[in-house]
Amino acid sequence: MKRQQFYLTIGGVTLLSLLFIFGTTVAKKSHSPESGNTQPGKKVFNIEQYAQLARQKLSVHQSNYINGLENSVSRGDVKTQQDRVFNQLANYWRDSLHNHELYVFYISKAALLVNTEKNLTFAARQILTEVKREDDPSIKGWKAEQAISLFEKAIAENPVNDSLKVELASCYVFGKGMAGDAQETMKGIQQLLQVVRKDSANMQAQLVLGIGGIISTQYDKGIQRLETVIKNQPANMEAITWLAEGYEAKGDKLNAIKWYEYSKRIANNPLYTKEVDSHIRQLK
Repeated sequence: MKRQQFYLTIGGVTLLSLLFIFGTTVAKKSHSPESGNTQPGKKVFNIEQYAQLARQKLSVHQSNYINGLENSVSRGDVKTQQDRVFNQLANYWRDSLHNHELYVFYISKAALLVNTEKNLTFAARQILTEVKREDDPSIKGWKAEQAISLFEKAIAENPVNDSLKVELASCYVFGKGMAGDAQETMKGIQQLLQVVRKDSANMQAQLVLGIGGIISTQYDKGIQRLETVIKNQPANMEAITWLAEGYEAKGDKLNAIKWYEYSKRIANNPLYTKEVDSHIRQLK
């Protein structure tokens, strides 16, 4: 079962981070040309080409609807009209056509057009969620780049907002970092360390630092951070599931099973329990 499929099945009961049990989330080196877009020979995602191909697959009705939206901007407050159209296009591509790449493309355009902290932050957070859900390394990297650009602009508007800084760092960790680019992971970790040096009680930063440690195979450091988060937030499913993953990747099956079992109690979801039980049987 793919991560996105399980996420949709579970719905709001658990976080996307639970889905690591259906395939390791720890980045591995790969020589496949499909694995990323940061090194020579790696696949690069081109949104313009992608959009052209996507539009060629539309029905006449769908194409006419999109053309109608694009041509609806008239005289008057053009900026407001363009903002409305970009958001309508984004929602149509996502909700009706189930195309999340063009959803990201248009919400990014809308946020950049309005260019306020509120709009930039909203779009960036939506895209960060898309980054976490994405399996394709090249698309994951592209989505992360869009979110990074928006978070940077939002931080320029509000430089003292540590939450934005943590979310910016998360783009590096969950984006190209998770796709196998260790330098991107470390870039995110360095930004997070700046936050926790100022405020060690920032559990949002500690969480992503812990996840970054697991992704970069610094298991002991990652485990220590995640245990700190769980001590302060016992029901934090993201920390719990990554902690189980960290112990499993380290080879400590007993502790991995302990935290998998704990995650079942917190999630309290029959489908999740079934999948975790299956994974535990494989470990034993």
